[in-house]
Amino acid sequence: MTAVIFDLDGTLIDSAADIAANANAVLQELGLAPLPPAQVAGFVGKGVPNLIRQVLAASGMAADGPLFPPMLRRFNERYETAFEHTVIYPGVQKALVQLAKMGCALGICTNKPIAPTRAVLRHLGLDQHFAAVYGGDSLAHCKPDPAPVFAAAGDLGRAQVVFVGDSEVDAETAANAKLPFLIYTEGYRKTPVHDLPHDAAFNDFKQLPGLVASLMKG
Repeated sequence: MTAVIFDLDGTLIDSAADIAANANAVLQELGLAPLPPAQVAGFVGKGVPNLIRQVLAASGMAADGPLFPPMLRRFNERYETAFEHTVIYPGVQKALVQLAKMGCALGICTNKPIAPTRAVLRHLGLDQHFAAVYGGDSLAHCKPDPAPVFAAAGDLGRAQVVFVGDSEVDAETAANAKLPFLIYTEGYRKTPVHDLPHDAAFNDFKQLPGLVASLMKG
């Protein structure tokens, strides 16, 4: 049977508003002006340290300068409860239930740190669906390194694995892992879909079980 491993932010949940609010709150604590939320959202996907470096650079500060350690620390301190505006994308819950009924084992592989990952999954009632959850700090390497996907797949113990994500990082991760990739087109991707390697694209989670079933038959 098949394991289906998901990215989190921009794939299962829309958390961009809370990530931006968290970053801007810390910027203001440090005496800096907030950034447009859409600009901060564009920094999501490569892990928190990269996001903080991008935020500092966009604020005219040195990305790895003296403000990096305190901003990273404060962002992470606030991150476990930064889900006031985070929502599950439409159709996700039903799709996860249907995949489980099809015999699929489900996992998460995200670059969000593991503590806020587990916190937001619990908050949204999604934690019950996933037997394997890996965050950006669970292992020595994070996406696009394939190691966390391989670890999740190993935990799920299925011979066939499908990766589902929304971004350039996710497409690269699937390619590095040599796994089939299904891309959700309504997330945080900046590159045109046709420029990213993928097996199929979908804009509605109603489509996902059928796409997975097609790959299972293949």
